[in-house]
Amino acid sequence: MNTAHFEFWPSRISKTLTVPNTTLFDNLAISAKKYPDKIALYYYGARYTYSQLIEEVEALSGYLENKMNVLKGEHILLFMQNSPQFVISYYAILRMGAVVVPINPMNTAEELSFYIKDCSIRNGIVGQELYSRIAELKNSTSLTVITTAYSEYAGEGDGLGKLPADVTEPLRVYEGTIPWKEVFQADFKPTPYTGKTEDIVVLPYTSGTTGLPKGCVHTNRSVQANTVGTYHWMNTTSDAVSLMTLPLFHVTGMIHSMHTPIYAGGSMVVMTRWDRDYASKAIEKYGCTHWINISTMVIDFLSNPNLSKYDLSSLLAIGGGGAPLPAAVGEKLTNITGLQYVEGYGLSETISQTHFNPPDRPKLQCLGIPSFDVDARVIEPSSGRELGAGEEGELVVSGPQLFQGYLNRDDENRNSFINLDGKSFFRTGDIVKMDEEGYFFIVDRVKRMINASGFKVWPTEVESLLYKHPAIQQACVVGIPDPRRGETVKAFVILNEGLEGKVSEEEIIEWSKHEMAAYKYPRVIEFRKTLPTTSSGKILWRKLKDEEQEKSEEVFK
Repeated sequence: MNTAHFEFWPSRISKTLTVPNTTLFDNLAISAKKYPDKIALYYYGARYTYSQLIEEVEALSGYLENKMNVLKGEHILLFMQNSPQFVISYYAILRMGAVVVPINPMNTAEELSFYIKDCSIRNGIVGQELYSRIAELKNSTSLTVITTAYSEYAGEGDGLGKLPADVTEPLRVYEGTIPWKEVFQADFKPTPYTGKTEDIVVLPYTSGTTGLPKGCVHTNRSVQANTVGTYHWMNTTSDAVSLMTLPLFHVTGMIHSMHTPIYAGGSMVVMTRWDRDYASKAIEKYGCTHWINISTMVIDFLSNPNLSKYDLSSLLAIGGGGAPLPAAVGEKLTNITGLQYVEGYGLSETISQTHFNPPDRPKLQCLGIPSFDVDARVIEPSSGRELGAGEEGELVVSGPQLFQGYLNRDDENRNSFINLDGKSFFRTGDIVKMDEEGYFFIVDRVKRMINASGFKVWPTEVESLLYKHPAIQQACVVGIPDPRRGETVKAFVILNEGLEGKVSEEEIIEWSKHEMAAYKYPRVIEFRKTLPTTSSGKILWRKLKDEEQEKSEEVFK
């Protein structure tokens, strides 16, 4: 284990961290006992205390257990945008011993169907604006669903601007579903809590080299490792106020915007949709101290012509990951706020960070240094030989936040780990290099993953959906540089014979919008008569990607 980074370890923080044997639900129960009247959630003019939060968690847990007959260890769909109901639902599922399966609200019905079947899901909690996608699956799945409108918890506004349309949408009751209010009118009590640290609690999904999504099995212990680690690393006290802009289904938002503030007994300012004006005003009004985000949000935030009107002095920590923050943007952020951007690196497999920049000595466009008790090494991908400082190779990690493996993916599990010095390491698939001070930097990716605004897009999955278009004969998808999203999706397409000139790029893009999630669909289409291939007929996607990179470099010369 390399320890060069210890010289730059955050001051006043121990270099190792014992993960508590308490559970995520214990975190909420303890904070509610310590701070019953403290505001836990601010939501567009409404305020909810810790005592109110745990009371609703207990009630929903009792309903799941007694009325819906949810079993311990059962996988429960959580398909919802950021809201008080997301937090309540997540912790209620934990309270009764079931497993949260948080799914991206941008997924289509077809994509959602995969997760439901892969996890054998029979119960779910869904935002009403997303219910139409569930309804499409009624004939192929048998789901019992609780639905809720965000307007049930939103206030009448807090004077910071217009509320998002999804937040103001009136309550609707769908036939065959359970309305949220009915849950609390029933007044069921859950049985005594018996959660253990090794219980499986959440299955965030990621994708692999095949493009098929995979559920990452996480226990209380692995999630607590990063929850408590973040608490110490980012100095998250009970008086911290976190601006919740990252989606909670995503592991970074889950840890930094929900679990850690709850562990600390801090407050959360919940945003259902990103809005740079609202974010700026909320920082001023609520005295936000912590804001974890992605680089695209920071870029948008700093481009606000009204930014100078707001008092941002309450901010103590700004950071994030997903994509490197451009150096010029980081410098602008520092000039405006006096804060340096703290970048990190993590995966769904590690429930957020394995690396974090020291807040008092960060480097821009840098993954950071290994977090508490993380052994991170750089290896030569084919031989497994460990490499030294300055050498480029695959990042492998071992640490307390590492998942138990992929759900129902024995082959993937066998291929995803490597033993070094008697210890099991996860192969991230990312090419990195480490400098002499022990800081890690991303170089490239072993896998074909496209990083679009922090979302993982897998070309094989997009290609398989494009092949459903009746006019498409062949398709190859690559990521191309994008000044706003970091990368965006481009599809090279060969049309079926006789259709050249009869189908436009715009038509395929519009069609794609209805077939896949918003972050996945191709923004650029290029028609080709042929695609470069190997002698065996395999498309040379790397050649196409290199061509796009060369074009981008010419543009910026």
